[in-house]
Amino acid sequence: MTHLDKGKYFKKHPKESKIDNDLKQEIIGQAKDNNITCKKAEEIARKKGVAIGEIGKAIDILNINIIECQLGLFGYGKASKIVQPAKEVTPELKENITPALKDGRLPCAAAWKIAEKLNIPRMKVCAACEVLQIKIKPCQLGAF
Repeated sequence: MTHLDKGKYFKKHPKESKIDNDLKQEIIGQAKDNNITCKKAEEIARKKGVAIGEIGKAIDILNINIIECQLGLFGYGKASKIVQPAKEVTPELKENITPALKDGRLPCAAAWKIAEKLNIPRMKVCAACEVLQIKIKPCQLGAF
């Protein structure tokens, strides 16, 4: 989705799409000024025991903006993304990124798994991708 789609996120989903009322209330309760952070969305998914993609779909249907991507890619005000290219990419990190690519891109979920496996911050994986000129897509929440 682009900035032109802001406020129309629900259009990505069939009109008859429904959200569990308990989940809806949890998301609305965690949102501030019609925004919810990626981290809060992840926390809701864990708390409710649902896939993060389902949280993303519910957020879309509720027309809430996702901000502060944990990979630093979007939702940081006018700067939009905050991730900076890494000064160097270790061979170990590159060796984990390369086989995880799908159509030349690294899925967000794969970036998270690599970070967990290597015990490094998620944004460090994204910083390596910046150097390697690898796009991170798709977002687990369905953003961008």
